[in-house]
Amino acid sequence: MNRHGTTPSTHCGRYEPVGNRRDFLRKAGSGFGLVALADLLGAESLLGGPTPHHAINPLTPRPSHYAPRAKSIIWLFMEGGPSAVDTFDPKPELTRRAGQKIDIDVFFGNPGPLMKSPFSFRQYGQSGAWVCEHYPNVARHVDDLAFIRSCHTESNNHVPALYQINTGIPRPGFPSAGAWITYGLGSESRNLPGYVVLGNNQGVKGGNLNWSAGFLPTSYQGTLFRPQGVPLLNLTRPEHVTRADQRAQIDLMAELNRHHLEGRKAEADLLARIQSFELAYHMQQEATDLVDFSTEPRSIRELYGVESDATRSFGTKCLLARRLVERGVRFVQVFSDGEWDAHAKLTQNHTEHCRATDQPIHALLTDLKRRGMFDETLVIWGGEFGRMPVSQGGDGRDHNPHGFGMWMAGAGIRAGVSHGGLDEIGFKAVTDRVSVNDLHATMLHLMGVDHERLTYLHNGRKFRLTDVAGQVIEPILA
Repeated sequence: MNRHGTTPSTHCGRYEPVGNRRDFLRKAGSGFGLVALADLLGAESLLGGPTPHHAINPLTPRPSHYAPRAKSIIWLFMEGGPSAVDTFDPKPELTRRAGQKIDIDVFFGNPGPLMKSPFSFRQYGQSGAWVCEHYPNVARHVDDLAFIRSCHTESNNHVPALYQINTGIPRPGFPSAGAWITYGLGSESRNLPGYVVLGNNQGVKGGNLNWSAGFLPTSYQGTLFRPQGVPLLNLTRPEHVTRADQRAQIDLMAELNRHHLEGRKAEADLLARIQSFELAYHMQQEATDLVDFSTEPRSIRELYGVESDATRSFGTKCLLARRLVERGVRFVQVFSDGEWDAHAKLTQNHTEHCRATDQPIHALLTDLKRRGMFDETLVIWGGEFGRMPVSQGGDGRDHNPHGFGMWMAGAGIRAGVSHGGLDEIGFKAVTDRVSVNDLHATMLHLMGVDHERLTYLHNGRKFRLTDVAGQVIEPILA
């Protein structure tokens, strides 16, 4: 019982600390931050007695609130804001009224007239979903997708919008969705991080705060991988150091750090640093093998477009994402290269981005199905906001937080459906509006987590990914 006369509660298999969190961590065992050290150090009597495995490894798999539909998430993030009316949501009224001036507030001011899409559209599949001419391979999967056509967000500026879509809050300093998921569920991989980010070639706006652990322990933050070459800098062991020597060094550091922790009441940042040493040791072989595609058949490399200039970068990341979730990584975020931020030359911009991502997305969905992983992997496509129905600079569109589209596929998703809608010109979400909180609640639900019960006590308040809002989007669930 605590000082209020009640017993501690659990959240997603986690103990809700009583009183001072540091006291709880100290009592739970000073090895809390050591990934996989229960087995490795226990045999050498370095743990000072038996210690529960969950108290040693913060990424140990933990039970969900209820049976999950998804084991992992691959989020295909189209940074910059793809235009709904130029990809998956054509608006005939916008075409009819093209050239008309309307009263509309835009981010950069001086809006032009309504602009029809420069692309042609066709209906595909039994669902009859509309897809633009430059996504022909994605179009082959429309009967597996659930289109969410009524998303909206709070900010019309990239960085706060990126923070919100990733953390639920349009301000820096809050835990990302991937951090919340690994905090709640842990990871099934002992040799790789539970949350991996495959960044883009220009650097994501807002930087690593998009995959930060915020006020959660830093063990749960995303790890940025490079998709080619050595995935992490300084990962390779120096040639003059043997694996046995390195193991001995890490074991010695673990022993010294254990004594250090005892005098400092299990500082969370120190625990995370210790955990990172052990994880890095295990990653040296696993992560290097991960980016070695020589073990993949040539047909798979060709399917992902790895050997084609236009699709190589995003195709490599999609193939790497499949290999990551195959090895037990819980959450993988794949950023597209360049930006869909078409303030001018939208025709060129969206044509190039569709070309770069179309074949790799098709390959990922196809490959997941062939391997029996599609029904346990949630795939998400979308950006931080959309684009305006009016023109900017002749052939461009400004930022639009009022209405944009996303789609989900795979684990637990009702295939071939469309939810919500924008108005007749594609400006605002008007039917069955979906907030960022709703998107996050749905993601957590499919992972077997109740978004209202996954909480963390910070500054005297229980925080959650969905803050004080969020509803699961039931119509898109199977």
